Amino acid sequence: MTDWRSISLWMDQLDEPLTPRPALAAERQADVVIIGAGYTGLWTAYYLKRQAPQLRIVILEAQIAGFGASGRNGGWLMGNLLGEERMLAELSPAQRHDSHTLLHGIPDEVGEVLQREQIACDYRKGGVLYCAARYPEQRVRLQTQLQDLRSAGLGEEDYRWLEPDELARQLRVSTPYGALYTPHCATIQPALLVRGLARCVEAMGVDIYEGSRVLDWQPGLVRTAEGLVRADWVVPAVEGYAASLPPLGRYQLPVQSLLVATEPLSAEIWAGIGLERGQAFSEASRQVTYGQRTADDRLVFGARGGYRFGGQLRSDFNLTRDERDLRHYLLGELFPQLRDVRLTHAWGGNLGMSRRFRPHMLADRQKRIALAGGYGGEGVGASNLGGRTLADLILGHDSLLTRQPWVATDGALGSLRGWEPEPCRWLGYNAIIRSFVHEDRVLADLHSAPWRRRLAQGVAGFMESFMH
Repeated sequence: MTDWRSISLWMDQLDEPLTPRPALAAERQADVVIIGAGYTGLWTAYYLKRQAPQLRIVILEAQIAGFGASGRNGGWLMGNLLGEERMLAELSPAQRHDSHTLLHGIPDEVGEVLQREQIACDYRKGGVLYCAARYPEQRVRLQTQLQDLRSAGLGEEDYRWLEPDELARQLRVSTPYGALYTPHCATIQPALLVRGLARCVEAMGVDIYEGSRVLDWQPGLVRTAEGLVRADWVVPAVEGYAASLPPLGRYQLPVQSLLVATEPLSAEIWAGIGLERGQAFSEASRQVTYGQRTADDRLVFGARGGYRFGGQLRSDFNLTRDERDLRHYLLGELFPQLRDVRLTHAWGGNLGMSRRFRPHMLADRQKRIALAGGYGGEGVGASNLGGRTLADLILGHDSLLTRQPWVATDGALGSLRGWEPEPCRWLGYNAIIRSFVHEDRVLADLHSAPWRRRLAQGVAGFMESFMH
């Protein structure tokens, strides 16, 4: 692929030549070889170099920095981790507090790096609004979630309920029932971040080879078509592309997320929508919908991805008419003034999903392999945490980062739970998604009978429990 700008709105906005770096064409010796020039690989290299500048680090990228999820995502830099409350449930109150502080600090940590390294990527820390915006059951679901957060020890400074009038001061949706607000989130321009990080680590002495797809990897050795790297540590940082590096595909399945972007909207339209401070927003259905206001006044909106039989990667992200129309319809349901707006960009990407929706960060000290992944669509912030954690694991540091329940310090791959074989995955995924679609359709019809609403919620909730 050579039309790098067609990858996403974000890549299209770059004001730089997208010329791939030279490919690996020889044998190299390194202390650490990283597979993948996305967020996880680049953050790992960054924090390793910050702590141990003498390390020889090589990054091998199959395409170009920004080709994968790091150049395609929705731009949410979140201060949390997918499934964190389940993983923290067995910790003491003091340990949970320390873990929450670590997670909530992710946006600020990234902000400090951006300032220190002079990486401009439209960073705005405006928080996120999880909105009950289409039917009243969403309000009940969010308030139940808030009660669970309170039980976990999180207070008003972390999560706060907004009644419809309070929500309207930040975001104006067509049928507001309230929202859950947390300040622990920033929005960014993803491609500017990944490209800036790549230049940053290069300046620190890291060697990046692009157009260098890894054909084979094993402890101490990574091979491409025209070269190889021998290294003390191997870090496969491939997330949604784990299926391309057996046996990682057993533990991280690729699923797809699809997004659209509007044309730049007028000040008048934005006055009717809000999001003046760069807040992110989500509509609280079981099928994830999310968005942000970009620095050039577009609305980027993502919703409802997919899974391909056998965990196959999707390579063609030219969205079909139906895929575009569904996202346009949902956008119009939330913001009626956008029903006829022009969509200038539509794209998607592969992301990594781990079993039980549990991210992982591990180091196998015997085989000298370290990896992080399974972020489940929340990787912009989680990858920073992953990079910091992998750096400490590789360097042998005992720290708050390495003592978290998502970290395996004796972490052979076998410590991860693998996915079921096909066709179980395919049948399970489709059954779950169909229950979600049915629930959403029934609940969005405010005239549907109460028994139908209860039944749809019960079935969807039962099916959702299998995901965990």
